[in-house]
Amino acid sequence: MKLVSIFLLINSFCFAQIESPEINVIQQRLDSIEQVKIKLNSKLEKAKLQWISDQFKEVGTPISGNTESVISHMAYCLSYNEDHEQANWVMHAIIPAIKNGNVSRTNDFRKDSLVTTGTSFEKDYFLKTKQSNGKYKYDGFGYDRGHLAPSADFRWSETALSESYFYSNMSPQLADFNRLKWAELENWMREYVTKYNTSLIVVTAPVLTDDLAKIDRGVNKVSIPNFFVKVALDLENKRGIGFILPHQKIELPLESFAVSIDSIEKILGYDLFSNLDDELENELEANTPYAEWLPGTQKDDVKAISMTRLPEGAINTNRVNGVMDDGKKHTVCGKVVSTKKHKKGHVFIDLDKKFPHQVFSLSIFEPNIKNFDYEPEIYLINKEVCFTSKISEYNKTPNMVLEHGKQIEILEETNLN
Repeated sequence: MKLVSIFLLINSFCFAQIESPEINVIQQRLDSIEQVKIKLNSKLEKAKLQWISDQFKEVGTPISGNTESVISHMAYCLSYNEDHEQANWVMHAIIPAIKNGNVSRTNDFRKDSLVTTGTSFEKDYFLKTKQSNGKYKYDGFGYDRGHLAPSADFRWSETALSESYFYSNMSPQLADFNRLKWAELENWMREYVTKYNTSLIVVTAPVLTDDLAKIDRGVNKVSIPNFFVKVALDLENKRGIGFILPHQKIELPLESFAVSIDSIEKILGYDLFSNLDDELENELEANTPYAEWLPGTQKDDVKAISMTRLPEGAINTNRVNGVMDDGKKHTVCGKVVSTKKHKKGHVFIDLDKKFPHQVFSLSIFEPNIKNFDYEPEIYLINKEVCFTSKISEYNKTPNMVLEHGKQIEILEETNLN
């Protein structure tokens, strides 16, 4: 009993200490600060959403010769195509706040009530049936519900991220497209924003034509696009770029699909930024300065050499995946953009793209260095070269092992014109 009494006494003393007037005052102040922080964050979110809306007005939403209704949500706007049951286009913004955004995916897919004609919905993409054990069985129709304006671009705002799950923002996409190269393009644009601390106005669209196949098992028979396009506009740095990707699993690097905004407008039949000054619009839309969009670490990367410029039978770095591990010798040509000599004497070479974005590498192991009349890590740098040997995989990258200088041919300028 004495021990119990002592414990109660100590506990009572500690409790009294925690509830002291000074502690209560400090806690009240902290609670007050937290309430102010919540209110300020709410105001900040509204200010960012308003800024985005103002940006849309400044550049102008896409227009065509047809009469269309623009559906405006807090963070993006769109034009809906009832015949194809998806958007003609979606315009949104990626802002620097994306860097510190931590709002998680909601997956609250739902119809868009602002589209008066009705949108696609769950049963256009899969069937969900409840089993006797209480669990659900999902019968997919072969396509992801592909975001046009990606949810990850809105992770700075609960409101904006939730809106991204309207079915008006969805288009059917193959998993190997949506989760690989398309996701890479989306991430590429987010990285650009964070690295340059700027904002992008982005227009994304399926290429919709009358001859498209449909998801026949779905209720609304949603059209399946053969191509998707994405255009980005950096007003601060006066840069614009477009991409058109075939709707399939893609092995080639993103740069292979970079095009001018002007060319995409011709494909879609839209003036994508209808309020831009004509002179500025022509400057932004006519060019594709892909190199200017790359971070500093990739400034020396180059596009694969055109096949028309290569010796007969040779291939460029875009083609190596198709012949890897076939047991045959191939001639691969490209520009040596980086070399490295290992402390053990081995030499490693990257063509067209530097580590960690390398697309094709070559290895010369130390015992074979004596078979070269020069130091390959020095002599070959920045030269356009053809290498001949078998192609295998090393660290998930196509690789060629060289044993002799005779396997190397320096491309002469006369061969490249």
